Amino acid sequence: MTSDSAHSADLLVIGWGLAGLVAAGEAASAGKHVVIVDQEPRTNLGGQAWWSFGGLFFIDSPEQRRFGIHDSLDLARQDWFATAGFDRDEDAWPRQWAEAYLQFAHQEKRAWLREKGVGFFPVVGWAERGGYTATGPGNSVPRFHITWGTGPGLVAPFHAALEKHEAEGRVTVLPRHRVTTLTTVNGTVTGAAGDVLAPSGAARGVATSREVVGSFTITAAATIVSSGGIGGNHDLVRRNWPASLGTPPASMVTGVPAYVDGSMQQITASAGGHLINTDRMWHYVEGIQNWDPVWPGHGIRILPGPSSIWLDATGRRLPVPLFPGFDTLGTLAHLRSTGYDHSWFILSQKIIEKEFTLSGSEQNPDLTEKDLSLLVKSRLGKGAAGPVQAFMDHGADFVVRDTLDELIAGMRELPGGDVLDAERVRYEVESRDREIDNDFTKDAQIAMLRSARAYRGDKLIRTATPHRVLDRAAGPLIAVKLHVLTRKSLGGIETDLSARALAADGAPVPGLYAAGEASGFGGGGVHGYRALEGTFVGGCLFSGRVAGRAAAAAV
Repeated sequence: MTSDSAHSADLLVIGWGLAGLVAAGEAASAGKHVVIVDQEPRTNLGGQAWWSFGGLFFIDSPEQRRFGIHDSLDLARQDWFATAGFDRDEDAWPRQWAEAYLQFAHQEKRAWLREKGVGFFPVVGWAERGGYTATGPGNSVPRFHITWGTGPGLVAPFHAALEKHEAEGRVTVLPRHRVTTLTTVNGTVTGAAGDVLAPSGAARGVATSREVVGSFTITAAATIVSSGGIGGNHDLVRRNWPASLGTPPASMVTGVPAYVDGSMQQITASAGGHLINTDRMWHYVEGIQNWDPVWPGHGIRILPGPSSIWLDATGRRLPVPLFPGFDTLGTLAHLRSTGYDHSWFILSQKIIEKEFTLSGSEQNPDLTEKDLSLLVKSRLGKGAAGPVQAFMDHGADFVVRDTLDELIAGMRELPGGDVLDAERVRYEVESRDREIDNDFTKDAQIAMLRSARAYRGDKLIRTATPHRVLDRAAGPLIAVKLHVLTRKSLGGIETDLSARALAADGAPVPGLYAAGEASGFGGGGVHGYRALEGTFVGGCLFSGRVAGRAAAAAV
């Protein structure tokens, strides 16, 4: 065991994901001395955001206007609140955070990031398309702006700022420091204590040991909890699983590193913080097993265009409007009602070439490395993008065959494939294909994908020309087995608009603040039940900035 260590600072930040980096940077820029701790080795600075696609939600941006997209604060507010579905007394602060975040996304957010050197891919993506009425959930227009450089490009300026402050003595970075308690004196949070873990040279994202080699205490005038959510802890995900989504899956893949374990939730509650909306969560239904995993159970999300045929485990097509990319929560709820943990995409080579993107910085080397020649080849050239082709070649969930009979036989050979009804699959695919012969159709998915191609961005790089999936010229045929992929906590520590953590009676807990996913991205659940996408890293930016500035002003 090493000797105990003691530190003091104006501000303590727990967790060095994007929210923590932003909060620490804001406080240091205000002249405060900051200590930032994390249980992982320093290779993980930036947390989950580094692994992300770097998608950002803007309202009425220059990128939108160049593509003829007419967006407005009123339209975005309509979409946000219809999607969130706020319906609880505990949603009072989340509602106010939503209003504040919409203003930020409409006005200052883009300019603030541009000043820091962050750029954006010119084509705006259309995520969570909804498919209901104007007052239903979903984005009415494309709003998903991809950071040029993806997650690493978004993290970079805040990482650089932290290191600059560290070199100048305003920030102390303490890796492998795991907080086990928030210390309090007469109800005021005065810092934290915990374990020093054994040094680790593990690469980013790789699970590390929990061997304890010492202990520490940190005294601070203000403490910001920015420790992330629970997506790496399947037991906690299942424990918080909402009754509205049926029983939790027995089998899931994991979309975040193992350190996203929810360990600070009860520690914060024990210090007086109030956890709300813990049953609200955002897990994807297009998860695939990573053939080259970094962390345990590593899954990747497919970001699909709108053309793939989506079948449940038995081969029945999903109901309207549960098409790829339309309503994540609605699709998850439906699939949980089927009694099976997996579902299927069936598509053609022509569709996968145009429509399949894999979520994550490491799965998009063209955007992450800012490689224009690779980008043109990947997004506009012949053949599937390199990372997608690698999954087709090596992925356990991909079946590639020349005929439908061969494809169905291959699907049935995968675990759980025995419940697939071959005749039902054939009926669904052939029936869908008959609807393609006319420019008009009763098939809502075909009508939707034709509508999507009216948007130039989708037509250019995101939506395949409508065609028969069984057309030999569009082949070979591809089936993908899809898993539930854990990702985000939508609830968390309740905070006011200054990011002060609140007690159960609504009063601020003196000395305690929260930001990022630990606070439900603001207020204890700024998204309500559903997210419009591009709003997770954006929520970390906004809540981290608010927390850093407010805590610095208070000490």
